[in-house]
Amino acid sequence: MQSEPDSIAIASAGRFAGAVQSETAPARARQAASRARALVPIVTASGFAGLGYEIVWTRQLSLVLGTEMMAVLGVIAGFFGGLALGAFALDRPIRRATSPWRVYAMLEAVIAVWGLISVWLLPAAGRALAPLLGTEPSPALLWAGSLALPTLVLLPATMAMGGTLAALERLMRDARGEARVTAGVYGANTAGALAGTLVSTFLLIPALGFSGTLLCLAAVNALCALGALALGSPAAKADAEERRPERIRDVRLTITLFATGLLGITFEVLVVRLAAQVMEDTVYTFAGLLAAYLLGTAAGSLLWQRSGRGAGDGNLRGLLAATALACIATAALAPYAGRLVETVSSADIFGELAVAIALFLVPATAMGALFGLLAQRVSDQRGSVGAAVGINSLGACIAPLLAAQFLIPALGAWTALLAVAIGYLLLLPPGRSALLWSAVPAIAALILWLNPAPSLTRVPPGGALLAVREGPMATASVVDDAAGVRYLEINGHFRMGGTSSTRSDYRQAMLPLLLHEAPHHALFLGIGTGATMVGGAQMPGVSVRAVELSREVVDLLPWFVNPPPASAPLVTVADARRYVAADTGQHDVIIADLFHPALDGSGALYTVEHFAAVKRRLAPGGIFCQWLPLYQLDMPSLRAIVRGFLEIYPDGAAWLNHYSVRTPMLALIGTRDGGHLDTDALAARLRDPAIAPVVRPLGFEAPIDILGQYVAGPQALSAFAGEGPRNTDDYPFVTFDARRNVRALTAAPWSLLLAVTKEIRPDPNELLARGAERDALGTRLNAYWAARNRFLEAGASLPGDPRGAALIDAAAPGLIDALRLSAEFDPAYGPLMGMAKSLLGSDRAAAARLLRRINEAAPSRREARDLLLREFGLRNE
Repeated sequence: MQSEPDSIAIASAGRFAGAVQSETAPARARQAASRARALVPIVTASGFAGLGYEIVWTRQLSLVLGTEMMAVLGVIAGFFGGLALGAFALDRPIRRATSPWRVYAMLEAVIAVWGLISVWLLPAAGRALAPLLGTEPSPALLWAGSLALPTLVLLPATMAMGGTLAALERLMRDARGEARVTAGVYGANTAGALAGTLVSTFLLIPALGFSGTLLCLAAVNALCALGALALGSPAAKADAEERRPERIRDVRLTITLFATGLLGITFEVLVVRLAAQVMEDTVYTFAGLLAAYLLGTAAGSLLWQRSGRGAGDGNLRGLLAATALACIATAALAPYAGRLVETVSSADIFGELAVAIALFLVPATAMGALFGLLAQRVSDQRGSVGAAVGINSLGACIAPLLAAQFLIPALGAWTALLAVAIGYLLLLPPGRSALLWSAVPAIAALILWLNPAPSLTRVPPGGALLAVREGPMATASVVDDAAGVRYLEINGHFRMGGTSSTRSDYRQAMLPLLLHEAPHHALFLGIGTGATMVGGAQMPGVSVRAVELSREVVDLLPWFVNPPPASAPLVTVADARRYVAADTGQHDVIIADLFHPALDGSGALYTVEHFAAVKRRLAPGGIFCQWLPLYQLDMPSLRAIVRGFLEIYPDGAAWLNHYSVRTPMLALIGTRDGGHLDTDALAARLRDPAIAPVVRPLGFEAPIDILGQYVAGPQALSAFAGEGPRNTDDYPFVTFDARRNVRALTAAPWSLLLAVTKEIRPDPNELLARGAERDALGTRLNAYWAARNRFLEAGASLPGDPRGAALIDAAAPGLIDALRLSAEFDPAYGPLMGMAKSLLGSDRAAAARLLRRINEAAPSRREARDLLLREFGLRNE
């Protein structure tokens, strides 16, 4: 029995303890709230780094594995497979950890360390794998190799990434003292991924290259780890999970998680595929589309978290039906995406981003809310979200393969969107209300399905669409315009040559083949309509092999060229970079086609490393010719490409293909062994009875017809390129200069050509070998080059598109000026004589005046004087 004083003392102690507890509880609540708020930047930064790594690693892998669809699919599967494996393997350790803060910090540290290691490990592993795959691997082998490389080389990092979301969800749940945090954590993490996409693509990689960006991302991981350790002080340690972890009891929940991952990424692949047909298809286009998808996903997760709704079947039915309806709405909008792009074209990349948001925002928002609901269900059952991430990632792993190899070939990208919507409806939990929820989306899908799939290929007024091949990588179309000109169009708006450019295409092949003394084996990288390749095959004694990335382009070759089977060149469908890296053959001449520099992936064909790989494939005395489309390039990209080319080919020179100002082309030509051009050997080849009938119709009759196309030798080119960045695998300047290269398309097509010819002064001493005739030939060439430049200026100054007499009045003065500089300049003399002959039937007095001016400008040539005598009986006084 207690004494009274003891009772009083105990009561006083109890009152004191209660007072202390009443004061401590709010303090603990404030501390927990403060820790939860401090955790949000860590959650966001973790997503930022994760997407940044994915962008860099995917692009690095494409450089060594190629951009064939099977290679891309393998890389994506490898990434998602690693995430899934990490989510499953780390789920239990994270759930049972006594200090999840330390576990999370370790995961971020692993990602940071492996991010630094990948700076050299990933390119080295890729270079080792390419020769093992060979030049023509089967689709299964290419997919397996592309899957194995990221899976094995990046596994520590991808597994750690797969566990970070579960760890962050555990930390936030413990910090806030409540279970319903999953959607909010996922949304904040995805918002960070959105920022990582934009900052990495628009800022970090263009400024720092891949290595510098990986260093920055590793620093972000390190900050996340340090922040977690700082927040997770000993007092903040969480108790280990006491209850036995449960399996996911609901099989339907497992199926739904897997299927939503499959359908969500399938939807993303299909929309990106459709958008490529109306947008510019640059690296920034893809970043904008991915950002729009992530924006919607983050918004949906955060809105679901804020709504406070439960994860019951009723809400699940509503979100599944809403997602299906949103996918159908995007399908309905897709045919009008081209008009949207034209409407916002003045806004540059922001206009493309707006179109991307219009296509992605609503369905991605529904998908984000849907995953938030499903993940919360898993977290409620298991105490962790890891299993949800793993199951969903497995579905995402398979999605690109399903889209590219089954849905697009069988249904087409647009119709496949409707199939995705139906897939969401099939996941509705059974019940009477399921029919009500699915009625509107099902009817809308049926209405669209009954209509023919829209064509996104632009057909000019009076023209016709002759053939279409839609594949997982590209949509190739053969279009006939009102004038009967047939051309090849890729993804709805990239014209890749046609029947009107056959002569020019043939010249692209003949120039490097004639500069080689005795070519026997030629390799063409990229074929377009096939005219350049076929032109090369007409050279006597030359066997031709070609590499083309797109199967769809190869399938349409018969619309443009149909050589006899015996002379048909061998065409391999493969990525040019990977083919060259894996090839073991030797080629006398390698000719790389015009690659649109702004097109995502094309910039990799202009890098120093690729130029070096090509040089290793040249036989002794071999020549490499890289054609550049001056009408699609800006000056910084041109200078960067030239710097890289001269690093590998110190004797590199620049040549023109023709003197058209509408589609000017510049060739960078380098040799394996160096040396000067042998003009005597060139003259002998032009006189060869087997070669002359092939090259004379192209305007190659005498050496000066070829030498006149010379623009600059190595010293002049080096001075022109100046100091600055090179286009390399690690610093892909051209790829990320896409915005300026796109703007170059709206400038006058001759702008860069005239800038080059004004800035560069060719030196005959760089072209010709020493000899008694070099000075005389050099004098003739200097005059010829001056005439050529004046001819180009005259062509660029023509107002509009004059015809008939208006063309003669506008063009003749400039052509006469060119002829005064060099009487040998046939591109001016021939058209002037044609104009004079055309005037004979309509205005003989004008014809006589023009012939007199021609004869005065080039008195050493007889054609004008003879025509004056024959038609007018007059000598030019």
